[in-house]
Amino acid sequence: MSKIKTMTTSYEEVFLNENDLEKLKSLIQGDVLLPTDTEYDSARRIWNGMIDKCPAMIVRCTGPADVIDAVKFARKHNILVSVRGGGHNVAGNALCDDGMVIDLSCMKGIHVDLKSNTARAQAGVTLGELDRETQIFGLSVPSGIVTTTGIAGLTLGGGFGYTSRKYGLTIDNLISVDMVTANGEFLTASNTENEDLFWGIRGGGGNFGIVTSFEYKLQKVGPIVLGGMLLHSMDKAREFLRFYRDFIVDAPDELAVVPLLRLAPPAPFLPQKLHGKPVVGVIVLYTGSIEDGEPIIAPLRKYGTPLIDGIGPKPFQTLQSMLDTGVLPGWNYYVKSEYLPAFSDDFIDTLVEHASKITSPLSVIAGFHLGGAVSRINEDSTAYNHRNAAYSLILNTTWIDPSESDKHIKWTREFWKALQPFSIGGAYVNFMTGDESDRVAAAYGANYARLKQIKKKYDPENIFHNNQNIKPTV
Repeated sequence: MSKIKTMTTSYEEVFLNENDLEKLKSLIQGDVLLPTDTEYDSARRIWNGMIDKCPAMIVRCTGPADVIDAVKFARKHNILVSVRGGGHNVAGNALCDDGMVIDLSCMKGIHVDLKSNTARAQAGVTLGELDRETQIFGLSVPSGIVTTTGIAGLTLGGGFGYTSRKYGLTIDNLISVDMVTANGEFLTASNTENEDLFWGIRGGGGNFGIVTSFEYKLQKVGPIVLGGMLLHSMDKAREFLRFYRDFIVDAPDELAVVPLLRLAPPAPFLPQKLHGKPVVGVIVLYTGSIEDGEPIIAPLRKYGTPLIDGIGPKPFQTLQSMLDTGVLPGWNYYVKSEYLPAFSDDFIDTLVEHASKITSPLSVIAGFHLGGAVSRINEDSTAYNHRNAAYSLILNTTWIDPSESDKHIKWTREFWKALQPFSIGGAYVNFMTGDESDRVAAAYGANYARLKQIKKKYDPENIFHNNQNIKPTV
């Protein structure tokens, strides 16, 4: 009888026989893919091309019943588990070598309730898919800025984007979740049910179980908004960023202005003569009326002589997808991030100095301006606790040729090290790479001890540890 090698949760080899596998397949309505199956190689590929892991099996779930049966089977046989939603996590935690991947990417159900202005979406849904269903009604879930990102990982880590200053983080708009715990129990978590768990999953990642669906409060956005990209030459970066810093001080919550430094990409909305040129700029979104937004944005548009001013009325979905062509699946990604209190003169000098040495034409330095609604929630109200940060700066290093990895990673690490004097500390779990496990405690600060207690209650054996792991209190 043939056997398949798997890995236990303590990383010891164990073998399943054919009868065990047939039992699993009989339980699962979706597919159970093995390395011998034709779809296996494509199913084990995720967004970050640097990640090359070979699971023993990939269980493609069609609903909560499949998730429950997969969890119970893995527990019975002590099999290492990882969980895949959209597969966009930069650290590659969606996969594991020789274990079971519980794959939620086929779970695409979305329901919009216009009476309550809420939406329920299953864990395999991406931001673009959710926007498509909500924007037809001029509504949105505050979320990220790349449409191929999965809602599950983004939400569980906190979630911020262009509308966060107005409407808060994604978790601030989360009403409830349905989830499967480590013992295979199905439950709901909200402010009135399993409240401790609901507190923990709002920023605590996938540490406590597998969320199968999310219920969100919807906010009024679009479908036409005022926004777009504005670019200046990199040799104007210091002056432009100082102007930006002063301009944004009195910005209303409706205004998001995200500074970018990079080499101009070959995007269809940019003139060909700019492709590959070092640039500094901003992506702008005003979530109120276009009439109200135009005079507010006007000083930014009138400053200097921009290389391109693409700000104007456009579909919100167009703005949300603006960066998609620069973050394609299968490229290589290495990310570092820091929370910042402000754009000081010394910080701007450091930022421009290192950005001018950028090693890849695909890499982007982006500064998310936070504050607003994000900052008006207490730091102990959710597991995500960096409410006092004015910015989250992201070094999104991207390249295609794997042979170039060392030089791009070196540039990122040196850049990140130079940012430390300006940081307020902490870390954002959604932007942490696989080599940052020592920063998990810092990611949660004063909330970490409480998270460890919740972990002990819901996953005492640390079954769900392929993540930015919170170890249970001993």
